Amino acid sequence: MKEHTPEERRILLEVAAASIRHGLETGHPLPVRLEDYPESLREPGAAFVTLNLDGRLRGCIGSLQAIRPLVEDVAENAFAAAFRDPRFPPVTAEEYPRLEYHISILSKPEPFPVESEADLLAKLRPGIDGLVLIEGNHRATFLPSVWEQLPDPRQFLANLKIKASLPVDYWSDTIRFERYTVEEFGN
Repeated sequence: MKEHTPEERRILLEVAAASIRHGLETGHPLPVRLEDYPESLREPGAAFVTLNLDGRLRGCIGSLQAIRPLVEDVAENAFAAAFRDPRFPPVTAEEYPRLEYHISILSKPEPFPVESEADLLAKLRPGIDGLVLIEGNHRATFLPSVWEQLPDPRQFLANLKIKASLPVDYWSDTIRFERYTVEEFGN
């Protein structure tokens, strides 16, 4: 995955902030005029936007698949993290100036075949891997940054199962995983 330049990163952080400001004023994400951005940011990309307020999580929404231009994905997900994360009330105008932004640009998730839970735990790369769990209608992901709070692979996987609404000890022959890495930056 190609790393973005400091200038491209600055632009994406500005777009995230502008989309939330626009959302506070209009109730909608920032409309992105693609011609206003460098070609590299117009290419399809998948990103998660994480918002922190006073050092605590305030919202996190993202895309696993690159289905729209990266700059548009950041604008949409910043708005969604601020106003549509079901874990939090919408961001207020009073909170806006104190928000911190963190963007994670995902590599394409790749199938991660494993024989068993022990095999999965042995193959996981703490601090590097983002993981998607897929089991029927149950689906959840953890970004690589989650390793900071859950450094033990068993803990990481157990909490991912909980996020997917599965029991901690759940395993089946149909459970699937995908793995990805991220380029992370913030303000």
